[in-house]
This record gives sequence, structure tokens and C-alpha cells, in this order.
Amino acid sequence: MAGGLLLSGAVAALLTTAIPASSSSPVFDDPPPDKIVIDVATVNGSGCPQGTAAVAVSPDNTAFTVTYSNYLAQAGGNSDPTAFRKNCQLNLVVHVPQGFTYAVASADYRGFLSLQPGASGTQKASYYFQGSSNTAAKSHPFSGPYNDDWQATDSTDWAQLVWAPCGVLRNFNINTELRVSAGSTPSKVSFMTMDSTDGDISTVYHFAWKHCPGS
Repeated sequence: MAGGLLLSGAVAALLTTAIPASSSSPVFDDPPPDKIVIDVATVNGSGCPQGTAAVAVSPDNTAFTVTYSNYLAQAGGNSDPTAFRKNCQLNLVVHVPQGFTYAVASADYRGFLSLQPGASGTQKASYYFQGSSNTAAKSHPFSGPYNDDWQATDSTDWAQLVWAPCGVLRNFNINTELRVSAGSTPSKVSFMTMDSTDGDISTVYHFAWKHCPGS
């Protein structure tokens, strides 16, 4: 999906983990009132073919969401041998007011999971800025038997947040992955989707904000 989403008004800070009292750059309650623009540069991957993923921003401007319609990994039975792993990489350009920087403080994922006894599934996500070696990665494993909705949350401690570089525009990359193994029941299909049974929004990314040094 290409194009920009123009946001105006105050952007409320949101961080789900505790912040040390001694932090020199805390998340604040008086965020920048200027415009925030998110451009979706590219959406690529076997789990998000063209036209099957969309990005939008929440009404209160504290988060952005990604909706998938064809993000499915499966193994066992007559499954395609390459279908056990699916991925989707979002390449985003986030324009923020001068003097501020941002990080993704937490991400909420959900979908549906059907695992036979002995089968397993994994959801993984990596977060990094273009040109930076600092990458945050989280994994969530599941074991069969399982036949229900699944949910996972990535939360990052304040000190470990990967902040956008101040004063330069760097694309922000989020690479997600679903992986399924048939395990001890290869004759039966096991699968994992990144969505929900009713097709509602499946992934929410929450922002944290702070002042750049010298601003």
C-alpha cells in the first residue's frame, strides 16, 4: 500500500512499561501539537501479497494498525512445502515535528491458530531503522493441540526502546513472521493466521515520544 496518512492534533504518549524515575528523557503528557505523517513506502512478503495489507492510524493518534487478509502459514497434509513460513515486511516513513523523536513501545498481535497434537507455531517480529544495526526482536511460541484465537504482545523496557535518529529521516522497518511445524502429526494440517476470526484489525503498534537532545 502506498501513500500518506496526514494526522493533526495532539499525539498522546503511550508506553505500557514502567519508566524509571531517573530517566533523563521521559515519555511526556504534553506531546507535539504539530502534524504527524506516516508514509507507507512498501509492504512486501509472502504473507502480505499486494493489496492484502493496509495501514491506518488510530483516531486518538497514539497508534497505527495493520490489517491483513491473506496472512496464513500452514504445514502437514497436502500443504505446499513452502507454506510453513510466511512473512511481511512493512517499510514506513514517519515524519515527526522538529525536536521530537519516537519509538514503538509495544505491539499487539492476534490471529487464529489450529495446531494438531505435536505441532507447533511461532509468531516473530523484528523492529529496526534503516541504516541502524540496533534491532529489537520478539518471538512467541505455541504448542498443539490448539484450536482457538491467539494473542501476543511485544513490550519493550524504556531503556531498550529503539528510537528514531534525531535530525534525519530514516525508514522504520517491521518484519513479522509466522512459522508452523507439523511435528509428530504430518498427515494432518496445522495452520496459523495473522488476523482474527471476524476479520477485525489484528495488529496495533503503540508509540512512545521524547524530546531530541538540545531541543
